[in-house]
Amino acid sequence: MGRIFDEGGHAGLRAALGAAAFFAMGVSVQAQTAEPTNLETLTVEGGGETATGPIDGYVANRTVSGTKTDTPLIETPQSISVVTRDQIEARGASNIGEALNYTTGVQTQVFGADPRFEGGLIRGFVADESFYLDNLKIIRTFSAPSIEQYGLERVDVVRGPASVLYGQASPGGLVNLVSKRPVFEPLREVQGEVGSFDRYQGAFDFGGPIDEAGTFAYRLTGLARDSGAQVDGIADDRYFIAPAFTWAPSGDTTVTFLSSLQHDRAGSPVGLPLAGTLEPNPNGRLAPSLYAGDPGFDSSESTRANIGYEIEHRINDVFTVRQNTRYSHLNFDYKNLYLLGLASDMRTLSRGTSLQRESLDTFNTDTHLQAEFDTGSISHDVVAGLDIRRFWADNQGGFGSAPSIDLFNPVYGLDIADPLITSDREQTIAQIGGYIQDQISFNGWRVTLAGRYDDTSQKTFDRLSQTTSRQDDSAFTGRAGVLYAFENGFSPYVNYSTSFNPAIGTLAPERGGGTFDPTEGEQLEAGLKYQPPGSNAYFTGAVFDLKQSNVLTPDPDYVGFNVQTGEINVRGLELEAVADFDNGFSLTAGYTFYDAEITADNAGNAGNRPANVPDHMIKIWGDYTFQEGARLAGLGFGAGARYLGERFGDNANTIELDATTLVDLGVHYERDNLRASLNVNNVFDEEYLSSCSAFGCYYGNGRTIGGKLTVRW
Repeated sequence: MGRIFDEGGHAGLRAALGAAAFFAMGVSVQAQTAEPTNLETLTVEGGGETATGPIDGYVANRTVSGTKTDTPLIETPQSISVVTRDQIEARGASNIGEALNYTTGVQTQVFGADPRFEGGLIRGFVADESFYLDNLKIIRTFSAPSIEQYGLERVDVVRGPASVLYGQASPGGLVNLVSKRPVFEPLREVQGEVGSFDRYQGAFDFGGPIDEAGTFAYRLTGLARDSGAQVDGIADDRYFIAPAFTWAPSGDTTVTFLSSLQHDRAGSPVGLPLAGTLEPNPNGRLAPSLYAGDPGFDSSESTRANIGYEIEHRINDVFTVRQNTRYSHLNFDYKNLYLLGLASDMRTLSRGTSLQRESLDTFNTDTHLQAEFDTGSISHDVVAGLDIRRFWADNQGGFGSAPSIDLFNPVYGLDIADPLITSDREQTIAQIGGYIQDQISFNGWRVTLAGRYDDTSQKTFDRLSQTTSRQDDSAFTGRAGVLYAFENGFSPYVNYSTSFNPAIGTLAPERGGGTFDPTEGEQLEAGLKYQPPGSNAYFTGAVFDLKQSNVLTPDPDYVGFNVQTGEINVRGLELEAVADFDNGFSLTAGYTFYDAEITADNAGNAGNRPANVPDHMIKIWGDYTFQEGARLAGLGFGAGARYLGERFGDNANTIELDATTLVDLGVHYERDNLRASLNVNNVFDEEYLSSCSAFGCYYGNGRTIGGKLTVRW
């Protein structure tokens, strides 16, 4: 931890002091509680809160993402954060990346605000392929597709290896998006929004019982948006609708159908050169709004459809069986220009063309049996399941040449030919995993033991070469965690967990040409959770040592091939606080410190910091609403600050990116069935680069303003 206080580490010092304040606040909250309440009473507080249902306020008490059971967060020996619907609305988040902006250990929108994708880093590791929707993996050939945040009830972030329940995944963790579900109380909401970049959006959310007996319920959520983006010429248009239906014939059986259809017309910016963004350019500075593409060539459209169901049946007092199934289809048609290099005049940008067509189908099903029973004075909550996943992809891609552009006097509408198809493939991925988990309770002890075995295969048929390749992998992953839940609200814990992720490619022919073993993740974590009895506040702290091995690195003897001798190690500290106070004040705050290092590499990067991983992150958001009886009852104000520390744009550590601090503000008024809100993100219009690499430099979003009017009845 010494690096927190080294020379130039003033931000880390301030963060450490702030973290101490978070926990001091927790002690203060406890001191104000007149009578202690035991843990069992605390965990059911909240009027029937469930792990997938609505949450009133900022504080979630339960999660299904960490254990695949409805478990109190305070009793789960793992770092998990929950972004509630109220948090998303208070901060005016317009996408998943913005919804996660204030989450500890998560770095979002690494390549700027690209409306096509979801992605980011968790605990310093790329998590683009670790997004889940309702506990089922979202699979795409290139990163995760954008998911409409208005259709979500909450966003759960599980930090650290989670393969033991979910199969192949990034060692940093995963993001589980929890859909809005049917409700048995009437729900009617209509919302209108206007904002920066000519943003116009309308949305609705309806739900309630269908019959008088309360056996059937529905939910219908929809949205339409016409919007530009920070970069001129980039669209962020969307149509979204999500019908859902629940049948509950008895208190022991529930069947819920979930579906959605989303169509996007969303482009992406062209990366800009170092000179004029990160470095000086004699011709001037390149503006964040600069469009280096061409509207006559660039196009991007995608359509995603989901349909699935969740079944839960309680057989008796011991056994419950569940099945969660979804089929997804995605069509993606994309053409874009990209940066090749800057000429010696420092103003003429060479560009290439790229084309990408995808037709993707995914089938996911997860079936498990839960058994709750006692052996003497020891309670067990055992889950044994089978997770089956199949993915079919039909992909075409191509690269070509394009006319250059004068960045300081751009001319658009040029004649640009489509690139030739250079990649045409059919791909099939199959995975089957069996897992078992036992959550053991004895007095205040909570012990979690879990193991899983996965068998995966990938087959690719190359239409151009008329060749077929195949890769088969298998892996065993596990997790062991121990937590002690004190009656005063403190829960210290330790855990050990592992992960795996297939590594695609082959060795050099001279080395036998075989396929690679999966990369492996291994983590040791120790932490402390604190939930002051009788309060609605939750504090967590964790230290961890996370290592990824079998990482691909250039073969030192055969150019163009890789070997698996690379290794990355991230050690860190995370602190998080979330609270709803009785006086109308709500808070989320977090601090992250990373000691990240490439510990083995054949490209000369050993000892360097991994690309885009900051040293410190500080995030704090507070919201105050005047309560009933006050003269300004219903009026509220929110303010937040996000500090992103220094980092490197590449593994070679030749591109240095400065630290930045962004300030966000919000104001809202709610009375009866009407809510009006105004949010301003990056209030001071701080100009900063979210990333810089060989693919170019990308600006983060400048000042954005959004106003919403919501009517509920």
